[in-house]
Amino acid sequence: MGISREHPDAKSTLDAPSAEQDILGGRVCTNTALRLAARRLGQLYDEALAPMELKATQLALIAEIEKLSVANPRGPVLQELAARLAIQLSALTHALRPLVRDGLVELRPDAEDRRTKHGVLTPLGKARLSEAVVRWAAANDRVEAVLGPASAANLRALADQVASDAFLAAYKSAH
Repeated sequence: MGISREHPDAKSTLDAPSAEQDILGGRVCTNTALRLAARRLGQLYDEALAPMELKATQLALIAEIEKLSVANPRGPVLQELAARLAIQLSALTHALRPLVRDGLVELRPDAEDRRTKHGVLTPLGKARLSEAVVRWAAANDRVEAVLGPASAANLRALADQVASDAFLAAYKSAH
């Protein structure tokens, strides 16, 4: 279905896209490339963790709770956990719901401030984490083998650079 034209040689942006059209002006979108790569990797890791009934994002969350629990046996405060994962507190509480529902994580009120909550892995959560890490490691090793160790290391280094506070500060100051 086309549009009517007053002049037969007029071009319409509603016609089928052509190789001549370049809405980005010759630029490539780093954000799109990174999101596509992240989705692909996420699918591969999710597939590996599916028998554990976990997503890769959930594994990262319970692993971070366990890691932060070493310094604070009461478990990390949710605000600290959200900051470490670079997500909003509301997104964190949303992500925790299925983990709490499935008995992997408990949310415990702070002894001094009952409004503050700590995330704590349950014994089931610790067991599931241990089992899931084995499957995660196998997927991670396969990704590394396909990319090659140098490319995998470069990918991680670039991702770490983009995720850093220094990158954010440099981006904000580069007007």
